Amino acid sequence: MVMDLNTLLGLERQGWDSLCEQRGGTFYGELMTDDAVMVLVNGMIMDQPTIAASMNDAPPWDSYQITDPQLIPLNDGAATLLYNASARRGSDNFEALMTSTYVLVDGQIRMKLYQQTTVTH
Repeated sequence: MVMDLNTLLGLERQGWDSLCEQRGGTFYGELMTDDAVMVLVNGMIMDQPTIAASMNDAPPWDSYQITDPQLIPLNDGAATLLYNASARRGSDNFEALMTSTYVLVDGQIRMKLYQQTTVTH
């Protein structure tokens, strides 16, 4: 499988859609490698089992937008996607730089690391 910009953006959109539909735990539980982590804007670090067990219960996002995506190839089996994200949940707005690192595992694209960096504070 090729890790190009369109493929990885498609995965990111599927992830955001899952967060809007309260099925993020299921989606990311399957997408992430067993040893993957998410580093959230509040400083929390979540491992794959924690994400799979908890994200379906998170309040859903109402909408999101991805802008300025950039693909950073790391090697033949790994790449990082960097983009700006803005999202709304009720009256709360969220904006951050997102970095998702993907690796090929047995021919499948899997998320290894995800990090949020705030741009709203």
